[in-house]
Order: sequence, then C-alpha cells, then structure tokens
Amino acid sequence: MYKRVLLKISGEQLGGSKEFGIDADFMKALAGEIKEVVDETGVQIAVVIGGGNIARGAEVAKRGVEEVTGHYMGMLGGTINGLAFADMLESFGQATGVMAKLSIEGATGAEPFNRRIGKKLLNSGRVLILTGGTGSPFFTHDSAAVLAALELDCDVVLKATKVEGVYDKDPVKHKGAKKHDSLSHAEALQNPDIAVMDNSAISLAMDNKMPIIVFNLNQRGNIKRIIQGEKVGTKVTS
Repeated sequence: MYKRVLLKISGEQLGGSKEFGIDADFMKALAGEIKEVVDETGVQIAVVIGGGNIARGAEVAKRGVEEVTGHYMGMLGGTINGLAFADMLESFGQATGVMAKLSIEGATGAEPFNRRIGKKLLNSGRVLILTGGTGSPFFTHDSAAVLAALELDCDVVLKATKVEGVYDKDPVKHKGAKKHDSLSHAEALQNPDIAVMDNSAISLAMDNKMPIIVFNLNQRGNIKRIIQGEKVGTKVTS
C-alpha cells in the first residue's frame, strides 16, 4: 500500500467533454472520489494539474506568440485548474493546501512552494495542490509532477490518462495495440512508440528511481485500487 502519492492530471482531462475550459461535472466527480480515497485509506495525496484545457504553450507559439510566453501561459492555465480543483475538494469537506512554483502576487490563495511546509500539510491530512508547473519555461507539467514527487518524498507518481495504461502503439489509432503491464524507464525512453511522459520527466524519474503508474482515470475506483497495491494500468520502474 502506498502512503504518499503524486497524482498527475492533464488539463484536457479536467476539461472533460468540453473543448475548452473546465468540465464542472467531471471535476466534481473526481474530487468526490479523491475525498473518498483519502477517508478510506489514509493516503497522502499531492496533485499536479496541467493547463492544456486553458492554453498549451506549444500550440500558442504556433500562432505568433513567443514560445517562452506560451509556456508561461500554460503554467497559468495549470494554476487556474489547480485553484478550481482545490475549491471543489473543499466543497466535499476535504482540507487542501495550494502552493505555486510560479510566483503570482495577489489573492489567488496559492502560497509559494515550500518543501517542508508542503510535507507538513500532507502529514496533516490535507490534499496538496501544486500549481504553476516548475515555474520555468520549457518544462512540462509532467516534469513538474516528477520533480514535486521527489521533493515531497512521494512513493510513486500516478499518471492519469484516458486509456488503460501504456501500449506498444497508440490504442486509439491501432486496434491491435498491446498493453504493457510493466516496463522500465529505459524502455520508455528508447521506444518512440511508447508514450508515458516526455523524455525529461522520464529521465528524471529514472535517475532517481521514482516509479510511475500510468492508469485510466475515467475508470472510477482505479485510484483506490492502486493505493491498496492492486495491479492497475502499467508500472514503469527502474
């Protein structure tokens, strides 16, 4: 059983059925599930949410905005998602803490990231929402998730997706795609057909022996099953 985990959610997932913005129904269901998991297992959860449903840096850059500016827009999008998700968790009675790697002055309610305080919040039973990516351009929220997991001494990174795990080819485009139950960080890096996280994130996880579990977030109960040690999705280890 895992005691402390980092849950990485993409902005697109928080967008649910919407092409842009936040799907309130999806977010509500996810917040309720996380509250339930915490209550029933006592697990400590830190969450990193991407900003793709608000702004994707690479796509924005293609439309004339400077790439660096696009990356900051993506980090701000992740911050918007994180603030919304924290409020939704609080509406279920789940205490949270919100910290930002990206410096934002004003009444956002997100405190500057502090590793020691973050660990204390997790120990107190709060779900810790980490916003603002890494705080620097050219790094994805995947990299931010692995980095945060290492900083907070998490046991594992849970990479939420819309499919059952990692396949030898895109299962959406190829009906004969085969799912991997497990593979190494090195295999994930070397095979261009395997999509787990971006190479920077996988390399960081490999160098620090941080396991990653890729699973289907849309299957309710998967988070709890993983926490309890059941084999769900694909496990990427050293």
